[in-house]
Amino acid sequence: MRPRTRLRRVAAGVGALCVMAATAAAAPGPDGAPPTAPTVRTESGPVRGVRSGAHDVYYGIPYAGPPTGRHRWAPPRPVHPWDGVRDASEPGPLCPQVPSPYAPISSTEEDCLVLNVTTPPAEARRPAPVLVWIHGDGAVGGGAFFDGRRLAARGLLVVTVNYRLGVFGGFARPGLPGSGTFGLLDQQAALAWVQRNAAAFGGDPGNVTVAGMSFGASAIVGHLTSPGARGLFHRAVTASGEAMMDMPAGAMGPGVPGYPWYVWRTVRETEETTEAMTAPLGCQDPDPDRSLRCLRALPVKRILEVPHIMNAFVAFPVGNATLPALPPDALRAGRFHRVPVLSGATRDEHRTFVGMLYDAVGRPFTEADYRQSLRTAFGPQARRIRAAYPTGSFPSPGLAWATVVTDRMWARGTEAQHRVLGSRVPTFAYEFADRDAPMYLPLPGRFDFGAFHAADGPYLFEDEQAEPHFTPAQRRLSATMTAYWAAFARTGDPNAPGLPAWPAHRPADRTPYVQSLAPDRIGPVDYRREHRLGFWDRLR
Repeated sequence: MRPRTRLRRVAAGVGALCVMAATAAAAPGPDGAPPTAPTVRTESGPVRGVRSGAHDVYYGIPYAGPPTGRHRWAPPRPVHPWDGVRDASEPGPLCPQVPSPYAPISSTEEDCLVLNVTTPPAEARRPAPVLVWIHGDGAVGGGAFFDGRRLAARGLLVVTVNYRLGVFGGFARPGLPGSGTFGLLDQQAALAWVQRNAAAFGGDPGNVTVAGMSFGASAIVGHLTSPGARGLFHRAVTASGEAMMDMPAGAMGPGVPGYPWYVWRTVRETEETTEAMTAPLGCQDPDPDRSLRCLRALPVKRILEVPHIMNAFVAFPVGNATLPALPPDALRAGRFHRVPVLSGATRDEHRTFVGMLYDAVGRPFTEADYRQSLRTAFGPQARRIRAAYPTGSFPSPGLAWATVVTDRMWARGTEAQHRVLGSRVPTFAYEFADRDAPMYLPLPGRFDFGAFHAADGPYLFEDEQAEPHFTPAQRRLSATMTAYWAAFARTGDPNAPGLPAWPAHRPADRTPYVQSLAPDRIGPVDYRREHRLGFWDRLR
């Protein structure tokens, strides 16, 4: 099981709702489009979007050619220009994916390399800063699930992106151009599209912020170290990323092995995964070219029938043209694109995974489970850790285990990222700490998810499932967070008039600054003390 960006279960209807709102106000024109429908000319041809309140929204704009046929498992290629005005009033297709318990969505459509653009209100300053959103997970999802109007209302041009997922983004073969990094290359192609086209939508290609959560945030750290991303963005936001994390055995569930890095793999490991996962497809051949032609000719549906073939590829191979070096090593050595960074995580990251594996699905995590999990993950150190995190200090053994893994894996990795970035570029660190954030996944059991992984997403993007549950204080927190993010995208600094001060994170300070974001308090938190990082440092 992998960290996931929570997907809006109604997201497929978001675009349709915007269309209905736009078309209800005016009779169709001669070609069936509302007379007020906005039109913009891109490099490949004009697109016609929809008006949604103060915003113009354009869905499903191709930024790369279809990765089909011989272009499956190849670097993204240019878009073929179209004749006439392309309809951009509804979300484009999702990239191939299979349903999961938390995201009951699927797709077999490979012609999916599209993006969505939401413009700021007409009275906003032009050219507008651009925020490009890379969604999380790596096996499911799509850009249209993220409604950018809340951030656009702050004066940003918001772009959300589809990219190849799972085996379609991570397939690796020796000698294959782009091997294992097709999803990353798609993201870079989208950023390059923004450079060439943002001005047509009123955006500033010289002021682009790339932002993402979870797997998307880890991808951004990859882009910080990737030669191909040079000059494509000017600021970065990483929310709940795993770039500096390791993974103790069993941390992500029984039987899941440990690994030195959570999202990075060697080229050879990725090639071995590809060989093992594609073996059931019947394309083995002594001639690798014939084998690849066979695999490229298979229907998407047939590939998706292989169990776990999507989740097996939610990691990035290093030691190639896209990622020449292990990104954590490159960050420590200062070999990365020097841009301001806003970096953070949630207070209770791992409760998501404990809840979804155990208590919240009716399988209570017991004291015996806790002791066994500690032994599996930490071996001879398990006794010391259990003494430091006794179950009697927590409402349940499941919350004790979630706290152990949050502190040891997530907080330790997040703090390491703050430290290496903050020593060289302006870095603003945060912790999302709303322990009453809405959790609306349909889970049968009871579990206190707290400030869980990706809980901050609905505070930045419109989310019609979460927002009815927001209290007035949570709405104020959402407004403050979007104002911070917009200020950072505009200037590289989240501080702005009327907002609580947010000092930069300076690793040399006695207590490097981390901004806590909660409905009842926005201000400094001693992140190391809160997550007992001194204990974990001594334990190594």
